[in-house]
Amino acid sequence: MRSPHRQPGTRGVRSLLSIGLAAVLAAAGLTTLAGGAGAEEPTTSTPAAERPLAADFPTPTDEVVVNETILVDEPFDGENVRYVPGPELGAGDQNEDQLPVFRVEDGGSLSNVIIGSPGVDGVHCYDSCTLTNVWWENIGEDAATFRGGDGSQFTVSGGAAVAGDDKVFQHNGGGTLTVRNFVAEDFATLVRSCGNCSTQYQRDIVLDGVEVTVPADRLVGINENYGDTATLRNVTIVGDSGRDVVPCQKYVGNDDGDEPDEAGSDADGTHCRYSASDITYR
Repeated sequence: MRSPHRQPGTRGVRSLLSIGLAAVLAAAGLTTLAGGAGAEEPTTSTPAAERPLAADFPTPTDEVVVNETILVDEPFDGENVRYVPGPELGAGDQNEDQLPVFRVEDGGSLSNVIIGSPGVDGVHCYDSCTLTNVWWENIGEDAATFRGGDGSQFTVSGGAAVAGDDKVFQHNGGGTLTVRNFVAEDFATLVRSCGNCSTQYQRDIVLDGVEVTVPADRLVGINENYGDTATLRNVTIVGDSGRDVVPCQKYVGNDDGDEPDEAGSDADGTHCRYSASDITYR
């Protein structure tokens, strides 16, 4: 589901150096969903170092082109390799049929990974999973999507994401998504509880130690009618002199695919849980 008031755009790119993906995956104990992946002439990516960012992106240790989604079902440390989505995964626009670079299964974890441009559909997390120090040089359709039933626990710790036209994180399953010590810049919505999924859940979202830099529209979007909650702590918003970024937008969600209606944005202590002291403007 797209967030309102944001139009797709394009980003600058530069050439990358390609290396073999098979050797990297074999060393990491990974497979692809289709049983293998190969490296080709790489697509293009804009290194974070070329943009002024609040976050210090790590220097890539290598660069790999990914043409098939990589399945992760155990802890995986990417050692700051940059994974660049190939055209088989998508174009990095707002087409919702794009494929993720990584699919992290229940109990799996992904750490120290750089996802290059175009971001396509980033990372898919199933049931309960952890993303630690994952860096998105381009958000693509969504940086990460979280799917699971009631009681799922998703955690994003560290890392950063930049250059998106819509959402950074999409919470489609049940349970709690916690985002801590994370930096984001140039996006529409940082975290969105799905407003029109065919199966809906009560969802909880926690932002703790997050820093965002405009342009941005809102931090969190939740569904009031499904009992969602959003808790904000130690949040910093940079460049928003007009206080235009909405900390917590409430919606009336549905399960029939319609665009949900807005339902206010006040800190009510029930759904939107924060006070003025929880947000610092710089």
